[in-house]
Amino acid sequence: MAIAPAPHTTVPKPAASGHRDTGIDFVRALCVLGVVLLHAIMVGVTVADEAPLFQNASDGTGWIAPLSWLLQVMPLFFVIGGFSGMLAYRRQLLRGSSARDFIAGRVHRLLRPALVTVAAVGLALALLTLSGVPAELIEVAGFRYGQPLWFLAVFLLCQALLPAFVALHDRAPLRTIGALAAAAVAVDVLRAVTGQEALGFLNLAFVWLALQQLGFFLADGRIDALTRRTRIVASVAAVLLLVALFLTGVYSPDLIANINPPTAALLLVGVGHTALLSLHRDRLARLSRRTPVVAFTAFVTRRTMTIYLWHMPVLLAMAGASAVFALTTGFALPALDSADWWAGRPLWLLSALALTAVVAVWADRFETHPAPVATGSRLRLTAAVIAGLLGVVLLLAVGTSVTTVVVAVALLAAATHLARRRVASPEVLRVA
Repeated sequence: MAIAPAPHTTVPKPAASGHRDTGIDFVRALCVLGVVLLHAIMVGVTVADEAPLFQNASDGTGWIAPLSWLLQVMPLFFVIGGFSGMLAYRRQLLRGSSARDFIAGRVHRLLRPALVTVAAVGLALALLTLSGVPAELIEVAGFRYGQPLWFLAVFLLCQALLPAFVALHDRAPLRTIGALAAAAVAVDVLRAVTGQEALGFLNLAFVWLALQQLGFFLADGRIDALTRRTRIVASVAAVLLLVALFLTGVYSPDLIANINPPTAALLLVGVGHTALLSLHRDRLARLSRRTPVVAFTAFVTRRTMTIYLWHMPVLLAMAGASAVFALTTGFALPALDSADWWAGRPLWLLSALALTAVVAVWADRFETHPAPVATGSRLRLTAAVIAGLLGVVLLLAVGTSVTTVVVAVALLAAATHLARRRVASPEVLRVA
């Protein structure tokens, strides 16, 4: 796997100053909030035959499709990941760092908090097993925990490939994003023609890499340079084409369904979101400077991956506590999607946000701890990325259990060790 550009890649001109784009940071923080809220509202717990029952509260409902149009923010998150990653990479090149420095930093930023979270979940599953909790409930908990981890694997892959795709963007921007988008559409066509659903998982690469590539166009100013009318037309056209594809049955109107496996419909979502983001960047920049918004953005930006990794364990703990309370007190939990269930959603969502924030404050040290300076060989760094991917994919493909957690923790630890960067001498630090 090539994870760095050719040695003679020229240093591109920076697309922006060294200052952070607070408007973009604010939007990314809103995306994280949207993910937590979406997953929180999908957690359902009831008691049947004196046993807890954990379900996806959105299954078979009519409200998930329109809600997904509001809270399906993953395409925009990857666009922003491309925007921020490209600018960060270019700043590092200008300071004399290399592609390997960038990738090693991303490995540490993503996998170090994951290592802690996965180990904590494994310990919790072991304690539940020892306390006599039925194996099927532990299996459900492990499955629910592992579902959102696809993002960690895909984002790690996209960020590891970012230097190579930035080089492609500099040489042939339209051909590169066009090839990725065409490949995503081709995968959808093959999946539909052959009926082989597994083919759709190829788009875990093509769809998300294309959206990251779209972020490069935002970072280098190409999108903002388009006329306002062009951006409005692009946004409206993307939405209208989405609606047409939904009405003709090509894609599901539920945008959550279009993420597992991902479909090219998400590319249209990304185009619409990116055009709107570009149209309102000045307004967002002004809003992002207000004191409450500054505090919210700073809190989430510092802990983005920590919040993502811990929000599902928090939700599972809340569901388990609800079940235990109902079983021990005889309190009747409301039926999913009932009026009483909806009446309790505001308190449930606020509790999920508050508890996730508390846990994130404790755990953010693993995400924000700085990595040392100089990298090892390209082969060693490639092995680090592969080990990290294998650790996460294991939990996704086989399931999260005590056994798989032990193996995954070993792989994640190996990844962070292989990407470990030796501390530079004081002279090197002063030059950097």
